Amino acid sequence: MATMLSKPIPGSTGEVLTCLPSPYMPHPATGLLYLPRFLAKCRYVKAHGALPASYAKNYKRGLDRFLCLHLGIDPAAVEKIVFESADDAEVESRLRALLPLEVHAARWNRDLAQKGLTPAVQEFMKEALTAMGCADRVEQIRTVPDLIDFDEGRIE
Repeated sequence: MATMLSKPIPGSTGEVLTCLPSPYMPHPATGLLYLPRFLAKCRYVKAHGALPASYAKNYKRGLDRFLCLHLGIDPAAVEKIVFESADDAEVESRLRALLPLEVHAARWNRDLAQKGLTPAVQEFMKEALTAMGCADRVEQIRTVPDLIDFDEGRIE
């Protein structure tokens, strides 16, 4: 008989937004992973005034900031584009003007896919999974993007 794998304790990480795309979703125009998620978070804030506390603590920080550091832009500039644009087409047009000509998507995508593989972050991952009631998943949920997907129900 197969062992049942644990799932996050409901509410253990705070409110979970399943409306946000996976960190592994590529941006159609640039190929950058995670960019659609950051844009979706900005759209959520525009529509609702704020993100739930569980997401607000890393808004324009964490992976949002790492992506913007990679691109050499300010996360607040991306947020401003989303807030001021009338529709997705305008967001994309203004984003093209903001982003560097070469976004080095392959480098960023590799870095994102490996976020969390350092010993220090692996300790954080172990603590986070334990707090979620999923200490048995430490060997399967090894990166920060995987932890996000697991918490939001995209990894069984």
